[in-house]
Amino acid sequence: MALRWEDVDLGAGVIHVERAYDAKACEYVAPKSKAGVRRVPIPTVLKEHLLAIRRSGGLVFGDETPFNYWHAVRRARRAWKAAELVGIGLHEARHTYASMMIAAGANAKAIATYMGHASVTFTYDRYGHLMPGNENEVAALLDMYLTGAQSGAQPAQHLA
Repeated sequence: MALRWEDVDLGAGVIHVERAYDAKACEYVAPKSKAGVRRVPIPTVLKEHLLAIRRSGGLVFGDETPFNYWHAVRRARRAWKAAELVGIGLHEARHTYASMMIAAGANAKAIATYMGHASVTFTYDRYGHLMPGNENEVAALLDMYLTGAQSGAQPAQHLA
């Protein structure tokens, strides 16, 4: 709700999250935690959309005042219904973003950073069930690592 165009760096492909909006107090506030201040990468499909709606100054999702959450929810519900789709809310969209990063292969630390989680532990607790890996995969990775270590070869570096 508080995202300004000046926070969107299309050249570098990042969004700088530096503030939030408290709708009850009608004021801009600092994010909930230090981790809330972050740089979030912009995927190409979003970059193209932002370029199409880009204007100078103001907020990305409104002019000079933040959008009304409930108006956005009502508009979204109408659009979902018209498209005969089951709708999701803004918070579910946040979970979808995290789920898509996991499916794309992003590591848990990166996801925690982009989501603004204070700890990667929270990310694992919330999204660990979606993260790839099972006993057979881990056993195969360990076998490759140990085989390389025994032969004196440099084992491949794997990031979990």
